[in-house]
Amino acid sequence: MTLASSLRENKAVYAVAGAGDLAVEKLREVPEQVTKYQDRAREAATKAQGEVRETVERYRGEVRRTVDRYRGEVGRVQERVDAKDLPGAAVAYVTHVGTLTVGFIDELTERGKRVVHREAAEAAAIAEADAEPAPKARAAQPKKAAQTRTAKKSGA
Repeated sequence: MTLASSLRENKAVYAVAGAGDLAVEKLREVPEQVTKYQDRAREAATKAQGEVRETVERYRGEVRRTVDRYRGEVGRVQERVDAKDLPGAAVAYVTHVGTLTVGFIDELTERGKRVVHREAAEAAAIAEADAEPAPKARAAQPKKAAQTRTAKKSGA
């Protein structure tokens, strides 16, 4: 098995190629998105400046009351949480994230296969075009012109 065929059968190679293609696609969208969001941010910042001051003053007192109320409730919640349940919940979350990750890697792999095969076809077409021999008629014409010039010089 050649190195090239080993690479073509390697899922990681396709995943990397797919990730690169996805990154290029997303990076091409960045300038347009930045401009769009800059305009939105300016409008929102101008509008929110005045509202923020009013809101801070209004909620300052409410925050103090809420913190005092929740201090008592935290103790009750701590008593209800059983530490034995935490490892099971952690395993469930990690399993879910792992499943999502495998799916994403499979998507990148398929995308990478398309990129690699497309690039391989383009490279083969270029190599085939470079391998074609030059027409002999074109190569012979400059020689005749050079011979004619030489004959004219010697005959003159």
